[in-house]
Formats: sequence, structure tokens, C-alpha cells
Amino acid sequence: MKRRYFVLSSVSFGLVIGCTSLQTKDSPQPSVELSTNPAPPAIAVSPNKADESQVANVTEPIFAENGVAIRGTDPVAYFQVGKPVQGNKQFTHNWMGVNWWFSSAKNRDLFAASPEQYAPQYGGFCAFAVANGYTAPIVPEAWRIVDGKLYLNFSLRIRDRWERDIPGNIARANENWPAAAANFRG
Repeated sequence: MKRRYFVLSSVSFGLVIGCTSLQTKDSPQPSVELSTNPAPPAIAVSPNKADESQVANVTEPIFAENGVAIRGTDPVAYFQVGKPVQGNKQFTHNWMGVNWWFSSAKNRDLFAASPEQYAPQYGGFCAFAVANGYTAPIVPEAWRIVDGKLYLNFSLRIRDRWERDIPGNIARANENWPAAAANFRG
């Protein structure tokens, strides 16, 4: 009996150690703590008109700090110049209850005319995290455009992990997003 208890205890301990070691320090954590700034991050929740496949009146949170979406990065620049470009407060457009910054008036106007074309998927939260059932912040440098849609990730390492199975991660994130977004609606 003692031997059986010892074996069960050893197996349980091994599973706990093994499962916790799968997560690296670079893995996104379920969190919206975004910076050391004493002001808490703002999560805007607004009606989602972009995705008609979801039930009517569904709200979508947008990743924002201090009322500014996706760390102030110009979402149009990803499509126009193929890299993240810091936006300028001078070129602001309010969409989905948060301010989006742009590097030029032209980019602001392109976004205002068709925000769904340029806005990142999953409200600008980490695509890898949403694929795994939660939300996490992003860094503007960890991005990819797939089939004309912008995806952002927590870090370059997490983006690399996300890229190992882009179709599978997108499918899981699309399935998980309504529940992940609902967590912000309380």
C-alpha cells in the first residue's frame, strides 16, 4: 500500500513539474497589466460591427493603454510600408471607443474610411494568447499579415511559436475570441 501511494505521489509530482516547465518566461500570461505606468490600462469595449458571424450586440474589447490603441502604432503602416511605425497624436481617429494614432493624415483617413480592413484581429490582443483561450498584451514588432488581416503577438518569440501553425492558431483564436472578449464584458 505504501509503495502504491509512493508511486502515485511520484507520478503526480512529475506531472506538476512537467506541465509547469512547458511555459517559458516569454509565454504570454493571462493579464492586461501592460506597463509600469501607474495609470491602469484601458480596455475599451464597443459594439463590433466588423464580424457579422457573431451574435448581434456583441461587444469587442480593444487593446489600449491610456485610451490609445495598440501602443500608439499606426495600423495602416503595417500594410503600406510593411513594418510598425509609431503614430502621432496629431493624427488621431477614435474608433470602437479608443484613439488610434497614425503617422500621417493619409493613413488616418484610410483607416477612418475602412477600419475593419486595417484594425488588428482580436481587438489587437496577442493572437497566440487568444488561440490558447485568454488575452495578453502585444509588442508592435511581433506582427504578421495573413490573408489581408493583421495579427499581433506578445513578443517575437511568441510570434515565432504562433507561426509554427498559423492556420490552426487562427482557427482556435477565432473559436476562442467570443469567450475571451466576454471576459471583459463582465
